[in-house]
Amino acid sequence: MSADSYAVRDSMTMLRRNLKHARRYPSMTISVVAMPLLMLLLFVYVFGGALGGGIDIPGAAGGGDRGDYTNYVTPGILLMAVTSAAISTAVSVCSDMTEGIINRFRTMAISRASVLVGHVVGNVIQTMISLVLVVLVAVAVGFRPDASVVEWLAAFGLLLALAFALAWVSAAMGLGSQSVETASNAPMPLTFLPFLGSAVVTPESMPDGLRWFAEYQPFTPINETLRGLLLGTGIGNDAWTSLAWLLGLSAVGYFWARASFAKVVKR
Repeated sequence: MSADSYAVRDSMTMLRRNLKHARRYPSMTISVVAMPLLMLLLFVYVFGGALGGGIDIPGAAGGGDRGDYTNYVTPGILLMAVTSAAISTAVSVCSDMTEGIINRFRTMAISRASVLVGHVVGNVIQTMISLVLVVLVAVAVGFRPDASVVEWLAAFGLLLALAFALAWVSAAMGLGSQSVETASNAPMPLTFLPFLGSAVVTPESMPDGLRWFAEYQPFTPINETLRGLLLGTGIGNDAWTSLAWLLGLSAVGYFWARASFAKVVKR
């Protein structure tokens, strides 16, 4: 068996380990799934009526209503689901670092890269399950997409790529944290970035400085691409900008995590 085959086998073993942990200790999984669902219900039923008529929603002629705002905000909630799920990667990686299991792995004939790969892929799987639940609840409260099967696949592919990128970034944060509590707080800025983009209101409604930040931060083009795929609004250059951000975030997260893990293993 080649070295690559051993690495794949070890990664699958670590993935099964990660998924078993998630099943046996579901509190973190439940919390990261519950948060976007609560945000969806909050923005639809508490703020939806006011925001629907208070912002210029694309495709809503003559001012929007709660239903128009539900369509507008749901893609942003899907992004929040991905960013919220990234917290669990940081926590699980840091838990491995602080509980001594890495010392045992050092003595075993396994691929060292498989430890992180198991965490990352496990988080991506959990994130996709969370996204399906969010979509089902969104449809139940009034989300009415007009996407084709191909557009749905493209939308989930975009979210999958974002989950993969943020999982690597969060893994690096978990490796650099001294405690599980610190690791749970480190990715929190990621969860707020969609709010500072076009997730819940249009950038045009923001003050000039914040509007500039909203237009040029990574989550806005990703959100607009997702919204275009699901609702048929214009995408323009946002798709290419999104891909550039996703590739950049994936590369930064991967090399950062790999470098941090190498330092931990050599201690």
